[in-house]
Amino acid sequence: MANTRSYTRFEDIDWSSWKAEQPAVLLFVIRDGQVLLIHKKRGLGAGKINAPGGRLDNGELPLQAAIREVQEELRVTPIGIEHCGELCFQFVDGLSIHVEVFRARDCEGEPQETDEATPIWTSIEQIPFDKMWADDRLWIPLMLARKKFTGRFLFDGDAMLGHEIELKA
Repeated sequence: MANTRSYTRFEDIDWSSWKAEQPAVLLFVIRDGQVLLIHKKRGLGAGKINAPGGRLDNGELPLQAAIREVQEELRVTPIGIEHCGELCFQFVDGLSIHVEVFRARDCEGEPQETDEATPIWTSIEQIPFDKMWADDRLWIPLMLARKKFTGRFLFDGDAMLGHEIELKA
């Protein structure tokens, strides 16, 4: 059963039995020292810079969802995809999201603006962390370094109240 309990302290969450109410994905396309990000236009995180992604449809596998989301948001198809890690987000209002993170070595086609997102190619050295979720600066460098990870985070709206990141073998 999904966790809809409200928390205000990171230490109060039993992550060993935690279950998210929403499964989701993020996929980063990385090419020639640049990463393809989006300026998100709607939904959770609207106005922020992020990677393409979103919630899984019923019966959809995370990899399928990651490809679909990139196609829907930017009209390109990612290629050379690998799984990088997972992120567990608990919000104090009860929302909980489990995100599978992927990276791709390239994409077919040129990214296009859609109703959901504006594409942004940025140098890996100049990722605009100040315009992203607070947790991104903690785990994106791990993803870029091809390190496997699990991140757990507690948020109150945009404010990160606590976190832990575990490297995987």
